[in-house]
Amino acid sequence: MTSSERFLENELISKLQELKYSYREDIRDRATLEANFRDKFQQLNHVKLTDEEFSRLLEEIVTPDVFSAAQTLRTRNSFTRQDGTPLNYTLVNLDDWCKNTFEVINQLRISTDYSHHRFDVILLINGVPVVQIELKTLGINPRRAIEQVIEYKNDPGNGFTRTLLCFMQLFVVTNRDSTYYFANNNARHFSFNADERFLPIYQYAAPDNTKLTGLDDFADTFLAKCTLGHMVSRYMVLVASEQKLLMMRPYQIYAVKNIVKCIDENSGNGYVWHTTGSGKTLTSFKASTLLKANSAIEKCLFVVDRKDLDRQTREEFNRFQEGCVEENTNTGALVRRMLSDDAADKVIVCTIQKLGLALDENSKRNKSREKRGLATYAEQLEALREKRTVFIFDECHRSQFGENHEAIKEFFPKAQLFGFTGTPIFEANASYKQISGEEKTLKTTQDLFQQSLHEYTITHAIEDRNVLRFHVDYYKPDGKNPPKQGETLAKRAIVDGILAKHDAVTGNRKFNAILATASINDAIEYHGLFEQAQAEKHQAEPTFMPLNIAAVFSPPADVSADVRQLQDDLQQEKQDNQSDPEGKKAALKAIIAGYNSRFGTNHRIEEFDQYYQDVQQRIKDQQFPNADLPKKGREKLDITIVVDMLLTGFDSKYLNTLYVDKNLKHHGLIQAFSRTNRVLNDTKPYGHILDFRGQQDAVDAAIALFSGAKADKAREIWLADKAPVVIDKLKEAKQALQSFMRSQGLAGKPEDVANLRGDDARVAFVEAFKKVQRLQTQLDQYTDLTPEQTSAIQTILPKDELCAFRGQYLETAQRLRAQQIRPGGEKNEQVDQLDFEFVLFASATIDYDYIMKLIADFSAKKPGKATMSREQLIGLIAADSKFLDERDNITEYVMSLTAGEGLDESAIRAGYQQFKAAKAASELADLSARHGLPAGALQSFVDGVLARRIFDGEQLTELLAPLDLGWKARTQKELALMAELVPLLRKRAGGRDISGLQAYED
Repeated sequence: MTSSERFLENELISKLQELKYSYREDIRDRATLEANFRDKFQQLNHVKLTDEEFSRLLEEIVTPDVFSAAQTLRTRNSFTRQDGTPLNYTLVNLDDWCKNTFEVINQLRISTDYSHHRFDVILLINGVPVVQIELKTLGINPRRAIEQVIEYKNDPGNGFTRTLLCFMQLFVVTNRDSTYYFANNNARHFSFNADERFLPIYQYAAPDNTKLTGLDDFADTFLAKCTLGHMVSRYMVLVASEQKLLMMRPYQIYAVKNIVKCIDENSGNGYVWHTTGSGKTLTSFKASTLLKANSAIEKCLFVVDRKDLDRQTREEFNRFQEGCVEENTNTGALVRRMLSDDAADKVIVCTIQKLGLALDENSKRNKSREKRGLATYAEQLEALREKRTVFIFDECHRSQFGENHEAIKEFFPKAQLFGFTGTPIFEANASYKQISGEEKTLKTTQDLFQQSLHEYTITHAIEDRNVLRFHVDYYKPDGKNPPKQGETLAKRAIVDGILAKHDAVTGNRKFNAILATASINDAIEYHGLFEQAQAEKHQAEPTFMPLNIAAVFSPPADVSADVRQLQDDLQQEKQDNQSDPEGKKAALKAIIAGYNSRFGTNHRIEEFDQYYQDVQQRIKDQQFPNADLPKKGREKLDITIVVDMLLTGFDSKYLNTLYVDKNLKHHGLIQAFSRTNRVLNDTKPYGHILDFRGQQDAVDAAIALFSGAKADKAREIWLADKAPVVIDKLKEAKQALQSFMRSQGLAGKPEDVANLRGDDARVAFVEAFKKVQRLQTQLDQYTDLTPEQTSAIQTILPKDELCAFRGQYLETAQRLRAQQIRPGGEKNEQVDQLDFEFVLFASATIDYDYIMKLIADFSAKKPGKATMSREQLIGLIAADSKFLDERDNITEYVMSLTAGEGLDESAIRAGYQQFKAAKAASELADLSARHGLPAGALQSFVDGVLARRIFDGEQLTELLAPLDLGWKARTQKELALMAELVPLLRKRAGGRDISGLQAYED
């Protein structure tokens, strides 16, 4: 540990002592950690354990399963003592976490079979290690530091799986100025994987959403004893269905606290303004469940709209508490639960529709009960009229605007009502809504719910990188002027415009898009025009791969109750379906038939909900590579044509584009735009909007209305930089790269990278070129580049030069990455902190199939006539990170082919497999010869390891048995063989883990 890290550690310990933590400098190893835990356990549970009992207790509670350990920490458990009597115990004071003992230890050394790790600072609650704090010097990349925590935590057999460290709940990484924290989890939820789908990382914030990133501020607020106790006990969520720990974000915590405080003080109603994509459902659900302990509250109803209770939301609710939402709870069951004294029925999830039916004396169900001489539901609920009840509305601007809202207020005069919204209703965006034949003005959110309890606007979320900015392109049919506000373009022109821009805006189909249309008739027409335009384009360009297009809109008449309820909020579709319903039904049948034909499904209009769910799933399936799908390339959707559906509430990280040919404004515009801005990684820099109606005024008005406290800076925060700004940044980044190369005495050409001397220079190149590639990725997705701007980008960085630099980057990064993960030996701190961001260097379209097609084209055509030359092909393979493990093989294979030889694609594929098999066999034959082993036996051993992805030491012993060596010679032979075999196995496994190899690498 460097002196500055030691200084930082001492400062932190002093700060924690100020916060009344006990500093236990005597706890430095496993034995002292366990002795302290034993002492605290015995005090808490008023028991004296024998050595045998304590040893057995440790065996029972220590587990490699993070989720199981988290449950044990939070519940009352049972243990059988030596004399057979039961001991009911807890590890901490569950009734009041603030009354636990809080201790800080440092430089704990834990040694297990495979791990000898020293931990900077650990916080103990009642002797249980719950927070690990990793300290880094200033300038260290926090993301790389987080990755290191994950790497050693995921090492097989580490201290987290064998000792009390299994109870670790949170990790904190800080370099004093930047502080991040994240929840512990099992390996499947605890990784920075190749696609850079990161585990959730948090920075703490004040109630006004100001970041508290400095270590002192973080310690004062987050690590204060009671606060930390509440963070672990109340604001972490155990998701049983996924065996996963979730941490609530600061703004979610403040909202929950303010709701609970409002209820404790009985101080009226309130609303929470948390932007779309910020996790309102978790916040509202957590608020409702925390009320279980409040004896003053009779019932808490978490009220959702039936439209939201599709499969996706039901699953989300049930993630937080298994079985809490039934698929088709009837009104009678709801009333029974409302009247029940059972503790399990204190918090109820219900739909606004079911609640409305119960309270309405004139509803069919109540009239039916009346006729049969039974008490109506409303009469039964009279018993609750004077009781204190709480209603929490998820997405509060749906059905309860109007009669249901009024009915609840009248029936439950002592009720408190709380609403969550991503887009509040202000005077400026209040509108009219038809209710029971009368026009009734919608009130503002403030009118309905009295007071704002917490705000986290889209402006805050963009600044926090919880959602992305928007890149809005106002389509210019002539390349210069967008249409006037409200002016409509010819649909065929829009289809052609989309086809021209789709590959660029979606990162060559890595992402997908929604086309929002003004009416059902427009959606039908667009679906036909896409079929026609793509057929013509394919005929003109045989290499064009048609996009997969679907359309969803609600069917008219004769639909199921589920679909009728789904239609409640689809006002445009409801209106459209009044006219020519049979024509629309026929068109939807034809669209579904085409969908069935394309995807091999058998959906019917009579079961529209199944079709709708399937469409949503295919949009989400964009996350999977084609190779992972059952039918390659035909399983995903590129564009989904909609009218009202999918424009609110639908989430997919791989949806990045919205094409707009309908008038949008206010909250409708924000909701629709927000389908595109879920965060993924640097290959998705923005949510893209391509507007075909010249709606800049409407966009500006919506930004001003929903920007919250930072209205003056909203456009700057919400909207992506204009193309000229990014082009200038690219020019600066390229010049910085050239300056660096010249500082190394090199001309600055891609091939000069190989002549860089020393790791520090290679690190500097990696950092400099990453900036270039990140800006290039952004510009690649811009749809509004003029010919002059495109030419300027090409002048700064010609395509061939970019491709060559990418190849050099990947070669350099691969070399440095090998040093990072190599165990033992000298460590270069700069290399150790590098974050390579390989995801920036992987193309969605350039996959194995694409490369095989290009090689076949090279083989089939005469020299000079192929799509790519041999050199261009090799450069393309070298520049894509997907081929890191296979680039040498493919390159050698291409070099062995003769241009114009005339091999078709199947022959190329078969030839490549034969080439790989022969090369692999040759490598193993050389290896077996060097080590005196039969080639067949070694081949069988390697095949077995790769098939099972498990390294079996006993089989290695059998492999070496014929050599008849003594134990010392055998050990030397084993190590020499494995030194060559481990990298070979790793390479052939293609990045997949092989259990048991770690021991030889350590």
